[in-house]
Amino acid sequence: MDQVSFLQMFATQCLMAVKQGSSAHADQSAPFIEHLGLSASECLEKMSRKQLGYDNEIDLDQLGELAVNLKNRIGGNFSRASSEPGVVRLVNSRCPFGDAVKQAPELCHMTSSVFGGIAARNFGYAKVHLKQRISAQDIRCEVLIYTEPAMAADLPGYEYEQRAGRLLARTGDADVSVRIGENLRRRCDHSPGLPKKPEIIAASSRMRTVLEAVEIIAPTPATVLINGETGVGKEVVARAIHDLSNRWQDTFLAVNCGTIPSDLMESALFGHEKGAFTGAYDVHHGFFERAERGTLFLDEVDSLPLAAQVKLLRVLQQKEFERVGARQTLRSDVRIIAASNRNIGAMVSSKEFREDLFYRLNVVPIEVPPLRERIEDISALTHHFLDQLSRKYGTLRKTVSPRAWDKLLSYEWRGNVRELENVLERAFLFSQGTVLQEAALALPQFRPNPDNTHRVQRGPREAARRIESQILEGMLQRHHGNVSAVAREWGITPRAVYYKLQAYQIDAARYRKAPLS
Repeated sequence: MDQVSFLQMFATQCLMAVKQGSSAHADQSAPFIEHLGLSASECLEKMSRKQLGYDNEIDLDQLGELAVNLKNRIGGNFSRASSEPGVVRLVNSRCPFGDAVKQAPELCHMTSSVFGGIAARNFGYAKVHLKQRISAQDIRCEVLIYTEPAMAADLPGYEYEQRAGRLLARTGDADVSVRIGENLRRRCDHSPGLPKKPEIIAASSRMRTVLEAVEIIAPTPATVLINGETGVGKEVVARAIHDLSNRWQDTFLAVNCGTIPSDLMESALFGHEKGAFTGAYDVHHGFFERAERGTLFLDEVDSLPLAAQVKLLRVLQQKEFERVGARQTLRSDVRIIAASNRNIGAMVSSKEFREDLFYRLNVVPIEVPPLRERIEDISALTHHFLDQLSRKYGTLRKTVSPRAWDKLLSYEWRGNVRELENVLERAFLFSQGTVLQEAALALPQFRPNPDNTHRVQRGPREAARRIESQILEGMLQRHHGNVSAVAREWGITPRAVYYKLQAYQIDAARYRKAPLS
């Protein structure tokens, strides 16, 4: 165990001992930790200087590097972030003290006093403001280190000065434990408590199989590769995996790799330091940092250039990466879900995709079938989207005419669910009345799907006939059992309606209004 790790363990154990003592000494825990941090800061600074090769006076950038170096050595995930001149801003997604900091938030005083002690020794003055804290149930820590009194005059925080070779400390902050308790209570009041079960339309057997797979793998840390045509709902499946996982309260970040220029891919994924290349005027946090402790969804992962594939493989294998132009290695706690609309196995054979990365991503493969192969979902999705549209535009819910149903069920849907949603919204907006007619669908270059057309015309067990039966019952209810009115709306003869009633064993009389007495 190195000196820094020993100090971490020592501080934690000492604090627990103080907190378990008499109530008369309980309020001394924070000052005790602060004094311990100040005493140790000089030793820690020397160790970090030696590692980084800083022998002389340091500037603010080097102060930030010192702070990051010593914290990350003991399990933190600190990194520099852009800030105004004269301020060192650090962000952290993993506390070096682990879960202990949530039971003992006074440990935050250790961070403040160590950073403040180092800054005050080198600049004569320091004020450390903990803007966000994991111990206060924030998603990350955000630490601001000021070295000029005028800039920090109105801020709460911990103030340090170097006078006659001695470090003096004073706090302008309220009691930490009280504020943390209030913050936690407010969050609990607004917390949903349990993750909301995601909504996936799964009327077909093939989509029910997908949903069953999602529910099985979501609680695990397994990497998932979702395959399917453009528009089938790969991101919806990825979000469902995240929502049902133990990361549901943290970030779900979706990235379309196909839209990122190849020369910017590494910076986009892993971030870059200020001055790393021409135009890098500020520190940039990449997608992996922004998704820390959550889920990163890499759509169109097949479009990654080979150089970026190597970097991604390293993160999957070693859970670490560097920003472009950085000296510090950052740890990564992110679940990866990837998606592709191409056959990556074939790309491996043609050397377009790394074989080792493919096997790392393809731990759990999920295949989302195209919409034309799951006709039952067309009906379910249509009802779902029409409900959404009526709420979105504040109008009465619209239904679909039988001829429009025939067209929806036999269309090829090359654009899959996304195309269906767009067609329905356009028809919803331009249709007069409450029924979507065939002409309103305006399907571009109508391409009947022979397989679906065949299925629509098959026996009563097929999905299309069930849908027609439901449509007929809906029209009877709307017209109160008036067969002639149903025939006019449908555009067929009353005799044809009676034929369908007989085929589906539907009694129109059940929908007629009782006569007034």
